[in-house]
Amino acid sequence: MKQSSITMIDEDGVIFKLDELLRHPEDLDKLSALRADFMRKKAAVDTQLKLGLKEQLDTTQMGIDSINDGKRTVNSIKEEMMKIDKLCAESQNMIRDFPNINLVSQTHRNFTQVEAMKENLDTFNDKLQNLKDLLKDDDEDIENQPNLLAIHYGLTKLRDIRDDAMNQIKRASDKSLEATLQEYFSRLDDVIEWFDDHVGTACMNLIPLVQADNKGMVVRLALVIEEEERSDKKVAALQDAQRDHKELASRFKSMATGPKELRGYKEKFLQSIELHAQSQFEETEATFLEDSSKLDKCTRWFFNDLYVVKIGMVGLMPKRWNIMKTYVDIYHHLMHDWLVKLIDDPNLKPANMLAIIHWGEKYYAKLERLGFQESDVQPQLIDNREGELVREWRQLIIKYLDEWIDRMFAGDRKVFLERKPDCLDTDENGYFRTKTLGDMWRMLREQVTAAGNSERADVTEGVIDAMFLTLKHRQTMWQKVMDEEASKYTGGQGEQEGLQILQDWLVAISNDQIACIDDNEETGQLGYLSRFKRDFEPLVTPKYMLHASSQIEGLRDGYVDLATHCVTIFVSIVFAVDLRSTISDFFTPKWYSEYGMKRITSTFDDYISDYSEVLHHSMVDIFVEELSEELLIRYLSGVRNKGAKFRRVDAFNDKFKDDVITAFQFFERFPDFANIKQKWRVVDGLVRLLEAEKHAVASVYESFKQEYWDVQLSWVEAVLRSRDDFDRGMMNSVKTKAAEMHVERGPETIMSKVR
Repeated sequence: MKQSSITMIDEDGVIFKLDELLRHPEDLDKLSALRADFMRKKAAVDTQLKLGLKEQLDTTQMGIDSINDGKRTVNSIKEEMMKIDKLCAESQNMIRDFPNINLVSQTHRNFTQVEAMKENLDTFNDKLQNLKDLLKDDDEDIENQPNLLAIHYGLTKLRDIRDDAMNQIKRASDKSLEATLQEYFSRLDDVIEWFDDHVGTACMNLIPLVQADNKGMVVRLALVIEEEERSDKKVAALQDAQRDHKELASRFKSMATGPKELRGYKEKFLQSIELHAQSQFEETEATFLEDSSKLDKCTRWFFNDLYVVKIGMVGLMPKRWNIMKTYVDIYHHLMHDWLVKLIDDPNLKPANMLAIIHWGEKYYAKLERLGFQESDVQPQLIDNREGELVREWRQLIIKYLDEWIDRMFAGDRKVFLERKPDCLDTDENGYFRTKTLGDMWRMLREQVTAAGNSERADVTEGVIDAMFLTLKHRQTMWQKVMDEEASKYTGGQGEQEGLQILQDWLVAISNDQIACIDDNEETGQLGYLSRFKRDFEPLVTPKYMLHASSQIEGLRDGYVDLATHCVTIFVSIVFAVDLRSTISDFFTPKWYSEYGMKRITSTFDDYISDYSEVLHHSMVDIFVEELSEELLIRYLSGVRNKGAKFRRVDAFNDKFKDDVITAFQFFERFPDFANIKQKWRVVDGLVRLLEAEKHAVASVYESFKQEYWDVQLSWVEAVLRSRDDFDRGMMNSVKTKAAEMHVERGPETIMSKVR
């Protein structure tokens, strides 16, 4: 039952992973790439497991052999010691008066030891002072330290004297002099610390010493470390023997003399190698994070050091140390830890991540020139995470892309809301432009290049997809922000502060959208979007380009829509602020005596004159068309104005003609006048609904509905209610006719926008 539940969990995990990888139908095309990636990862894991298993088996076998050898050695020692003990016991019985002889011998031996100890204590300070003088001399020549071996030899003797004295006082029944002895020997610790500083300095500067061809210093240092290593091995063996065979070990004089504590000079020597490298990694990291292209250059010291060890140090060190392998292992572990730390840093830049991914091959090639294969060093440089890191690197690019675009848009939105005129610019044609559009596309181009450097089409395609989403989101956000800001002017509050700057911004944003898609076939100059496509096309597969082309076309349509929307907002603000009072007078008694249409076209003329030079030429015609269409919509909707009324006795037909002629006189100078004139024909339908006899209204409506299938019945009712002879029967006849009619739908007409 337990096995079944585990299997179910594994299956769920696999299903969840597949769901993450195969979100869209087109992701099925990635199956071959995914399978190849998984096979590569499986092969890497299998190789790692085989190496690890072989290493563990070798280590285990070595351990078993060592244990067996140790057992045989311990048994042999036990047998020999038992023989010696037996011989000692037998010899006591063989020699006459042995107890007396033994007592005299012990007395003489103790006297000799006391005499030697007294002489050592008497000369201790003089010897210590002599060592201080030698250390002072070495301070003056720290790079050579000619007295290093003499100082080490003298310190070793003084340490042995101190250890023997302290050992004897601890075994004595009277321990009252122990504190006195400790104080007497306290100055030795200061000299030892002084000597250790000299050794540490030499260890930290071992590479420079070899580079300076200071072989004598290197050899002296190696002799000191080697001697201390041998001493530590004896101490470790003594401690093991005393721990396991305390009673037997106490009988041997050789185990009661000499050093009693581990000094760890060999370990400190290895730590110095590591510290020397670590100090250089800190400087390397700063350089690498500043410029990812300098990874090879800033790690040159790493291989230089190893080369110095191979050429100049191997012959100066004990062969059993295998100093070259020691250095390579220490340095490799530090390089591994440094790179993994950078990889796991969430703030690592994409360029740095990519440099690390590509660094492995070059790293192992350099190690091979030093005589080491990839299998000779462990662990793997970045733990075989290349495939995973490539995907993470893609997400890192996308993350920085999103953050950068968000910051840029937040800045654009801020200056847009604050109406900062100095944040607008003009291009070479004199068109208004925002200052950040070029920066955005330049950043996208840089990220495309960075993605292409991965040399993996799937990574580049993922980044490009993210860019498509980002660009579409930017279009949506601009539209939302402009709509919100425009509502302050079109919402009926009559606000006018900052109006001109807002209109300038609307023109600049509209021009930005056109700049994105403005491809000039004559000059060969491409818009930002086409250049963007040109940059990434060589980096992706032909199959992906089919998908990308549809995305490009969608973006292109979006830029056109957004540019047009900017102009539409501009026009709506003109009507809401400049023409609100004039529009509200349409079809009221004031309409007959005022020249409202003339004032409107005069306002249009002012705006077109002001902005035709700074608005992209392709948008000027759209601007005129939007003005015409919005005017027509407002004009037709004027039947809902408060006080709008058409009396049979009034010459409203002539007034309509005058308005239309005035509008045509203004628009006829623009290229799209024919289309504008065609749209304004709808006014004739309005007039016919107003002047038709009651019994003929339904027929006029039928004719109107046939031509404008999307006319709203509510608007027709508003028109009829504005007649002074309106009655319920008139409206009922229209509704009856509407119910009877069947009109085929066609393209939207101007009446779809008239409510």
